[in-house]
Amino acid sequence: MQKTPVQCQFAETLDTIVGKRKPQIIYLLLQGEPLRFNELRRLLPNITQRMLTLYLRELEEEEIVKRVVYPQIPPKVEYSITEYGKSLSQILEALHQWGAAHAERKQLKKENNEQTETD
Repeated sequence: MQKTPVQCQFAETLDTIVGKRKPQIIYLLLQGEPLRFNELRRLLPNITQRMLTLYLRELEEEEIVKRVVYPQIPPKVEYSITEYGKSLSQILEALHQWGAAHAERKQLKKENNEQTETD
């Protein structure tokens, strides 16, 4: 089955920003301040060093994240969002708002089901 142009555009977007932690990494970097690797690990406690490295490399390759290495000992590396990466701000904010509304909807449904069972 051949993909339509619309399917290809969705697939391209999702391939770029989807991963278990990629949207969270982008969202953290969109807050403005560059972050060091260990700062990102602290902010994402359930991510392994290997996966964080992989996601950062993929985002850097897509020019969404910029990696700056400072020539000092010990080495200092910072990650920041690129101007191009900032174009994802509205998309991630919309996803965040939808997710919050969806979680609230699920919670209300759960509460209604529990109430129905006790009646």
